[in-house]
Amino acid sequence: METNSVHNVPGQGNSLIRSDLTLRGRREGKVRDVYDLPPDTRGGRVLVVASDRISAFDVVMPTPIPGKGRLLTSIAAFWLRWIEREGLAATHLISTDAGDVPQSGLGGSTQRSDLAGRVTIGRSCRVLPVEFVVRGYLEGSGWRDYEASGSVCGHRLPAGLRRCEKLPRPLFTPATKAEQGEHDENIGFDDAVRLIDNVAGEGAAERLRDASLAMYERATAYALQRGIILADTKFEFGIPETVPGERAEPIVIDEALTPDSSRFWPADRYEPGHTQPSFDKQYVREYLEGLVASGAWDKAAPGPALPAEVVDGTLARYREASAMLTGG
Repeated sequence: METNSVHNVPGQGNSLIRSDLTLRGRREGKVRDVYDLPPDTRGGRVLVVASDRISAFDVVMPTPIPGKGRLLTSIAAFWLRWIEREGLAATHLISTDAGDVPQSGLGGSTQRSDLAGRVTIGRSCRVLPVEFVVRGYLEGSGWRDYEASGSVCGHRLPAGLRRCEKLPRPLFTPATKAEQGEHDENIGFDDAVRLIDNVAGEGAAERLRDASLAMYERATAYALQRGIILADTKFEFGIPETVPGERAEPIVIDEALTPDSSRFWPADRYEPGHTQPSFDKQYVREYLEGLVASGAWDKAAPGPALPAEVVDGTLARYREASAMLTGG
C-alpha cells in the first residue's frame, strides 16, 4: 500500500490513503485509522479517520477510491444519529467536526483540511470480540452455506430457496473479528455467548442480538421507503471507558449500515435467482472474483490494482446510496 498521506488522482482530486497525526495510540484498520484523544468529563475518547482505502475478502487493495472516506463518514454518522433518535441503542458518536481535532495532533503530514468530512470522534470502548451480523436475504457466504447444507450458520431453512431470495425471517449469524489480512469466521450463538458474556456480563449476548435484529428490521423498512433493499449488515459493540465508579453498558461503535458493512440493492431492480446490482463494494468483489476465476489472483495479500472503471463505478454507487438514504 502507498504510504503517502495524500495522493492526487488525476481528474478526481486528492485521496487520503493513510493519515499521519501526532496523537497517541495510533492503530490502523482496513479502512480507518484510530487515535486516542484526551478524555472528557464522560470518559475516554477516540478519533477515527476514514481513509479512501477499500478492502475486499479481508485484503486491502492498493488503489484508493477517492472521496469514499467522506461518504462513509457521512452515511455512518447519519445512521448512528438515526439509531439514537429511534431509541434503538446508544452509540459512540460525539462529533464529526474536524475542527474538534486538537491542534497539537496536527504535527504530521496530514492537515486539518485533509480531515474535513472524514473524522468521527467517539467514546473510547473495549471492543466486544464478535461481529453482530444480520441477514435478511440469501447471498454471500450465507448462500454458499445454504447450497452446501440447506442451512445458514446453523439455521435450517426451507428447501428450494433461490439466490438472493428474502429469508422467512432475518437471521442473526455472529462472526469472530479477524485481524487485518485474515478472514472473519462464522460462529454459533453459544460460542458468541461465551465470548460476549465473559466481557459484558450474563445475558449481554441475548440483549445485543435482539438489539441488532431490531436495528436491522427498522433500518430495512426505512431504506425500502427510499428505494433500497438492505440485504444484510453487521454491527459492532463496545463497552465505554467511563469515569471511575460508573457502570457502562455496551454501545454501538465503529460504523453502522454503510456500503462497507452492508449489502445494498436497488429495490426497483430486485429479482431473486441470481446476483443483484448493488450500491456497495460488491462491484469491486465481482471484478476481483473475475481475477480469481482466471487465476490472476488468489484472494491473498497483496491485492491487485483496480482499473479506473472499477474505481469510478464504485464511487458512483457509494454516492447514489448516500443520496438515496440521507438526501445528501
